[in-house]
Amino acid sequence: MTTRTQNAEEYLEAIFKLQRGEEPVTVKRLATELGVAPPSVSEMVGRLRAAGLVREPVEDRGISLTEAGTAEGATLVRRHRLSERFLVDFLDMPWDAVHDEACKLEHVLSPEVEARLAEHLGNPLTCPHGHAIPAEDGSLAEEDLRPLSGLEPGEHAVIGCIAEERSDLLRYLASLGLLPDTVITVESVAPFNGPLLVRVGGSQYALGREVTDKIMVRG
Repeated sequence: MTTRTQNAEEYLEAIFKLQRGEEPVTVKRLATELGVAPPSVSEMVGRLRAAGLVREPVEDRGISLTEAGTAEGATLVRRHRLSERFLVDFLDMPWDAVHDEACKLEHVLSPEVEARLAEHLGNPLTCPHGHAIPAEDGSLAEEDLRPLSGLEPGEHAVIGCIAEERSDLLRYLASLGLLPDTVITVESVAPFNGPLLVRVGGSQYALGREVTDKIMVRG
């Protein structure tokens, strides 16, 4: 991968992840994701476009990566999620504390270290938060997931991933045992957009929509 500034790599990674959603990647969304001002986003996107990593703007399509940009973005996401896996599985760091450390590691891993790390970890398919890890060729096998808030009373599902990796949210979910691959049952749904009563093992919890919208499930 061509050497980029860390700032440019952060943009490539963010665009790669955001463009996998249904909404167009706008300057405003990218600014919110990265915590920067919109003018800074416009300037960097222009630089990435000049480098052949971002496509020329097309009406209503939003910001999108070229084939070269997608390849670099996938590599960064792969290294980030492999680093998170290593920090949790081998260094016993809590899953709510690994994002920032993985952000540092992803920018310094060489292809050789990345390959050895993946092999040492057993070539995992997901990060600790349940997000798919891009393959070495950049492909990404994502599951068809839906938010827990969309389930009806009596439905069972398995937690696939946590859509938003906020530390406070992750700590809260871990305290309830709401981790990826956990079976969860919706007991009841309060009317008027109220909380869901869910069962996990032998415990029941009332979860608000702010939480259940972020828990993505399969089944």
